Amino acid sequence: MTRYACVRRGIRALLALAVFVGSAAGLESPSAWADETFVIAASPSLKDVLEKLGNEFERSHAGVKVRLFLDSGLSLRQTIAGMENSMVGRYFIGSGPINLVAPGGDELITRLEGKYYVLPGGKRPYAADQLVLVVPESLVEAPESLDAIRRSETRLSIADRSRTRLGAQTDDMLRALRLQDSLKGRLDVATDSRGVIDHVLSGRADAGIIYGHEAVKQQERVRVVAVIDKGYQPTVHSMAMERYCPNRLLCEEFLSFAQGAEGQAIVKQAGYAVPAGPPQ
Repeated sequence: MTRYACVRRGIRALLALAVFVGSAAGLESPSAWADETFVIAASPSLKDVLEKLGNEFERSHAGVKVRLFLDSGLSLRQTIAGMENSMVGRYFIGSGPINLVAPGGDELITRLEGKYYVLPGGKRPYAADQLVLVVPESLVEAPESLDAIRRSETRLSIADRSRTRLGAQTDDMLRALRLQDSLKGRLDVATDSRGVIDHVLSGRADAGIIYGHEAVKQQERVRVVAVIDKGYQPTVHSMAMERYCPNRLLCEEFLSFAQGAEGQAIVKQAGYAVPAGPPQ
């Protein structure tokens, strides 16, 4: 994609965002003018946990409506760059349409900090991916750990290292725990997490390794029997305040909420781990 095409795409996304924010604010009725529309630009993969955090935040902040603007990392970057650099999106401090940026992983936030599109030093980690061992929900006698699998004839389904981050982290973990040799001939390699679940449910494997938040979404079909918390580097998810955030005080309150005890309980319920370091 050429630079010109990227700019055009960013401007189109910005215009769509403006329409999104305007409709979310309910500007068609004077009684809604006092409402505060709080927009989080986020990765689609984080939709569930951010919706849960947003719903709880609304309960303690009357009049605030948390809305998610979902797009891929590259597209989010183009949208924010278009908002900050184009004549169409000429905003001033405190007048932009986006409150917080919450991409999948921290790489994008680091890049946005470099361009001063988000406030430097304002990155706030609130969740981390964690690997879990799952079995069919209906299975009564199931292995309760990776060690139990090692000592049995259990077939284990994992994601392909070359295709997904899940597969790479799973492979790193198996190597770090020196399980590759003991599981030789019993590893079933699926394309991705959906494939792992399908293989477990179809009987091609007895157990599988996926992310905790994916297991929560599939809790009617699979059951978590163990959380794997060592042998790999979890992906940490953070939020940061967009430079033109229209309400910095409210942004700070949401960030503190997401990192506080109540927000972190919601994060755990959504299947994520609590990242090291945030205040409790």
